[in-house]
Amino acid sequence: MQTINEDANKQTGKLFCIGAIASALLIILDQVTKYAAVAALKGKASFNIIRGVFELHYLENQGAAFGVLQGKKLFFITVTLLMIVVLIYVYGRIPMEKHFYPLHGICIALFAGAIGNFIDRILHNYVIDFFYFSLINFPVFNVADIYVTCAMALFIILFLFYYKESDLERLSGLIFPWKRHGV
Repeated sequence: MQTINEDANKQTGKLFCIGAIASALLIILDQVTKYAAVAALKGKASFNIIRGVFELHYLENQGAAFGVLQGKKLFFITVTLLMIVVLIYVYGRIPMEKHFYPLHGICIALFAGAIGNFIDRILHNYVIDFFYFSLINFPVFNVADIYVTCAMALFIILFLFYYKESDLERLSGLIFPWKRHGV
């Protein structure tokens, strides 16, 4: 007969396996789209998907959204590594219950987005962006950026409308165990 600890360890192992596979698939999708963008768009005119609205436009971004912090590679690498550690820790602390599955998905998407752009920064010293909403002159972005943006939008919606105060207190106690002990 298995002990509670053995069951918990199996659940944790299963959780991390699922997360690793899902993250790997998302990262591969991001990198394949960037490779395709380089092959099809680099050095060429933008490709209109919907004229005057949406186009594929190759851009090598050494900064963040809206072009801020250009050339701050060390800063981005440091912040990304810190975020990866935090995401792995939080992912492992969220209960493996159906009610909290969306939070696991959010962590996976944030992790994949961070790693996707991290790979670009390490390999190229810039992030490859190629989606552009010309209608509103929105900053050029990529698949990894979509993961992060959608994950954060879902996170906000869940915390505003789905999770109850008791859920948040439980999560807080699991993620920040020192708070339970009054530290």
